[in-house]
Amino acid sequence: MTTPKKFSLNDDSVVVIVGSGAGGGTLANELAQKGINCVILEAGKHYTQADIDNDEWGMFNKISWLDKRISAGGWHHTKTYPGLPAWIVKGVGGSSVHWAGLALRFQPHEFKTRSTYGEQAGTQVMDWPVDYAEMAPFYDLAEKKLGVTGSAASGLPMLPENNHYKVIAAGARKIGYKNIVRPMAINSQAYQHRPGCQQIGFCMQGCKIGAKWSTLYADIPEALGTGKVELRPQSMALRIEHDAQGKATGVLYADKNGKQHFQKARIVCVAGNSIESPRLLLNSASSMFRDGLANSSGQVGRNYMNHATAAAASIYEKPVYMYRGTSLAAVVADEARHDASRGFNGGYYLEGLSLGLPFMAAFMQPGGWGRDFTSAIDLYDHMTCVWVCGEDQAMADNRITLHATEKDQYGLPVPVVTKTYTANDDRLASHGLKQWRALSEAVGAKRVIDMPPYPASHNMGTNRMSEKARDGVVNRHGQAHDIKNLFVSDGSQFTSSGACNPTLTIVALAIRQAGFIENAMKRRDL
Repeated sequence: MTTPKKFSLNDDSVVVIVGSGAGGGTLANELAQKGINCVILEAGKHYTQADIDNDEWGMFNKISWLDKRISAGGWHHTKTYPGLPAWIVKGVGGSSVHWAGLALRFQPHEFKTRSTYGEQAGTQVMDWPVDYAEMAPFYDLAEKKLGVTGSAASGLPMLPENNHYKVIAAGARKIGYKNIVRPMAINSQAYQHRPGCQQIGFCMQGCKIGAKWSTLYADIPEALGTGKVELRPQSMALRIEHDAQGKATGVLYADKNGKQHFQKARIVCVAGNSIESPRLLLNSASSMFRDGLANSSGQVGRNYMNHATAAAASIYEKPVYMYRGTSLAAVVADEARHDASRGFNGGYYLEGLSLGLPFMAAFMQPGGWGRDFTSAIDLYDHMTCVWVCGEDQAMADNRITLHATEKDQYGLPVPVVTKTYTANDDRLASHGLKQWRALSEAVGAKRVIDMPPYPASHNMGTNRMSEKARDGVVNRHGQAHDIKNLFVSDGSQFTSSGACNPTLTIVALAIRQAGFIENAMKRRDL
């Protein structure tokens, strides 16, 4: 393996990428394969396969981003999780370490929500400046990279059907559902130098053997192997600097000892998730950019989306053992369509998502106890579990802001995550819970328990794409409208959330963005 190159802090020819998850890690590898030098600044530690345990609670405490954040607004998290609005990873690989592996594509109408739904009072619903036809070939490339089961691009067969799948699928068919899918970025057999899944379970917080795709053990090692990339873990980006013409010149960051360094750059790509990315831009305010970098529109931090969600557990007479096998089983896609006759815009997936026992205990009744709770948790091995994952509409006041006085360990203002659900969100989630109950009871569930939604793991928007600079932060390539050599490379560039898990789309956008950057560099436009 090629020894990774060490770049000088004064090397202004490199692309500096902030974050190493699905967006940043993929972008770094794609650029490296094209011969482009990159420096990755990752705030978290560099974990290895040896650090991953089949203990989801232990892994939560090891890898989660637990720096202080504040939940605000009208959502349930202000009471249930006031200091943990988001459930994501602080470490190399980012939240590609923590995900169930579901790799769904946006539907065509989800790129064009304004055109499809019309004007929605109180929202900022807007069409993406790209459409499904343009994204389709990049979805193919992403599915091939990730090894998505059932995809023609990868050629991988489906994973085995565990008990959790069989119970949910049987209930779905009994109430008339037909579209039960499982496009998983978990190898069903050896693929891309990664082993096939061994069905050992408890893998949402990291895959012990590496069968589930993550940039941690896929794209990052490949990128380092080119000799074109330097990875700097425990390097927290503090601000992006610019010159007198407004061009980004590099990133100021703090290392693990708190010492500050400035890495010069030809191009800066921000891929720190939908909380940290706008936070970095807002913290980079200057006399030229008084409201934050790339924020002439006032849209940085706005339109935060995390899906309209709900959760429930169903208890059966006999054991199900939902935890045996991959964390995510059957996915019922029949309700993902847009059908306004149901009383809401957009759609949702019923995702059979098993939770480990500690998570189930923590999430079923946060902070509570009592007979209802204990009688349910005693039957953990008799449960099935669902996560309703539906489209969340963009609202300007759902946003990331900086706390006026409270600072974190880096001396940066603590981010405040403000979120209030719309009536559309509430109707969608209620419909999903009703359908789950019908599905479960159709196959003999004796008890169905609605649960409060978990902390957000699908974080989108806050630096959205727009055709016109006044409406968003970046253009159709993730390039800042205001600053030519500044890019956003993560889910914060999403214009709408769609109903599907965002990872596949983040990867597809990163592949597409890498091609744009390469061509622009060749033309000397960047």
